[in-house]
Amino acid sequence: MLEHLPHWLGKALSPLRAGADKLVIVRPELAGDGVIHLASPAFANGARLPDRFTADGEGVSPPLFWTGVPEGTERLVLIVEDPDAPTPQPMVHAIVWGLPLSGDLKEGDIRPDEGEALGEDVGRNSRFAEGWLPPDPPNGHGEHNYAFQLFALGAGPEPGENPGRGEVLRVMEGRVLAAGLLTGTYSRGEEAPLGPVGAGAVA
Repeated sequence: MLEHLPHWLGKALSPLRAGADKLVIVRPELAGDGVIHLASPAFANGARLPDRFTADGEGVSPPLFWTGVPEGTERLVLIVEDPDAPTPQPMVHAIVWGLPLSGDLKEGDIRPDEGEALGEDVGRNSRFAEGWLPPDPPNGHGEHNYAFQLFALGAGPEPGENPGRGEVLRVMEGRVLAAGLLTGTYSRGEEAPLGPVGAGAVA
């Protein structure tokens, strides 16, 4: 949808961004002491996302893997947000609740489950739909950072089926044992070189 904005309008909107200070991972009530290593075989931390994961390509979700989940973890939750969206809050690109404690997500795994997932639930993105919302930044708006945030949670309540951001944050509060962060970038209408593949990041 946003790819149809003219370059001049995207450039004019470039100062308008939600802000990294509104990402879930920086909220003090959701802070944890531990660190999870979160990475992708498809892009390095801080590198450009390949087109196939965006609205300019197939629009499938990227593969991810993680290590270092602490003892006592009952649930893993993934939240992917764009703090550079020209919106009051970061745009939510994916929520997955109840990931396996040791495992990974294959390419294209974040897709609608219609409330019938076994062991994990794909929640609602900012378009109020289940599954992966492909990056779709305005042409000329500049670089957008897509924050893949993984949280290890201790015991506590479950959200409803197909939870949205607000429901997930409510049940996460006071339960975060550790977190991991992986950032991919994307932009339109400007040069954005690819970085090395395979390097991960920690929060």
